[in-house]
Amino acid sequence: MTDLPLLGAAMPVSTLATLQGFILEQNRDLELQDFITVDLLNGGWRERADEARALLQGYEGRLGIHGPFWGLNISNPDPDIRTIVTGRLMQGLEVCDHLGATQMVVHSPFTAWDNNNLDNQPDALERIHALAHETLRGPVEYAAAIGATMVIENIDDMNPDLRAALADSFGSAQIALSVDTGHAHYAHGTNGAPPVDYFVRRAGKRLQHIHLQDADGHADRHWAIGHGNILWASVFSALAELTSKPRLILELRDKAGILPSVKYLNDLGLAR
Repeated sequence: MTDLPLLGAAMPVSTLATLQGFILEQNRDLELQDFITVDLLNGGWRERADEARALLQGYEGRLGIHGPFWGLNISNPDPDIRTIVTGRLMQGLEVCDHLGATQMVVHSPFTAWDNNNLDNQPDALERIHALAHETLRGPVEYAAAIGATMVIENIDDMNPDLRAALADSFGSAQIALSVDTGHAHYAHGTNGAPPVDYFVRRAGKRLQHIHLQDADGHADRHWAIGHGNILWASVFSALAELTSKPRLILELRDKAGILPSVKYLNDLGLAR
């Protein structure tokens, strides 16, 4: 059924070489995963990006990257560390500029600890917002100049509305939301957060990206779809209510699960 939503995938350039036809034949959304490491960002990223460009000749889909995130809290209270975080995100956006990518995934600053402690300290939430604005001031300007959007992905978030309020606080088209289904399911199963479809629904029109991975509610599994216990009919029902047309990105640990995951969701009549 061609009216079903079209699935994309996240992968490194080495996997793109083997799944080139899958991506190009229907111009599926693509997220490149190579550009998260300091070693590559500090040298050699242009060569890797040019490999991707060569493989994507004629591609007309929506291209994005996962931005650098290891140890990078966008609301870090240490000004020296925030300078490093800003610099890494600027490097990621430089990759986007070179590739013509229009989206970069960044990680939420909110933790499960925050969920129970924000009201325990005066102005704690306002402080997180202020620090994020300081960190992202330059990246937001750069993203606007190149027509890219940074989407904030839930990681340890328990309250979907905190991330939404942070995105709204920028008042900028350059900041939107991502939902990772496995992260949401972990937060639900382990910490008592709302279920995955609630994360999607409460993101609303701000949702421009979703990482699709299956899990068991205990850990961040990144299993192929159908290998965990996420209720996929509820997730796609929530997605069907949105008008923002988020990129539906299969983010699996084992890339051999990408094609079987597409088949699984297609057989359920949920996606293609």
